[in-house]
Amino acid sequence: MTSSLLSRKFWLPRPLFSLFLALLWLLLVNDFSVAHTLLGLALGVAIPAVTHAFWPEEARIKRPLPLLRYVLVLLVDILRSNLVVALRILRPARHLQPGFFLYPLTLDDDFAITILASTISLTPGTVSLHYDAKAQTLLVHALHLEDEADTIATIRERYEQPLKEIFR
Repeated sequence: MTSSLLSRKFWLPRPLFSLFLALLWLLLVNDFSVAHTLLGLALGVAIPAVTHAFWPEEARIKRPLPLLRYVLVLLVDILRSNLVVALRILRPARHLQPGFFLYPLTLDDDFAITILASTISLTPGTVSLHYDAKAQTLLVHALHLEDEADTIATIRERYEQPLKEIFR
């Protein structure tokens, strides 16, 4: 057997991601039995090992504490946005003003841009649709867009600036 087959990098190229996948599996099946725990761990090991060759580079998180703050802010924003979207849809007179806007990026790290685009899409009421690498913009659709400049400023302050801090 070669030493590369015995190395940790071969079997666990991304240990935290493996743990995340195992926990995600348990949450998705909503069954914390031994069998599902073992299946989740097996998936957590197999998926990164099989897909490792397709990942261009490992994300380099420079500051983990701001990452924790970012996740907490995102979770609060997701909850708040769910309530706002539900109220807007359930009202008899919806008065929605859907719209598209271009979000000018100041991030230069591809992984951080992916996280930002995913964050925008995870927050109910907004979806990132297209990344233009040449123009350094994201095309975003909002369910209710009252003030484009204010929405851009909110995304920059709550998500993009913290991502710069995390990945620089």
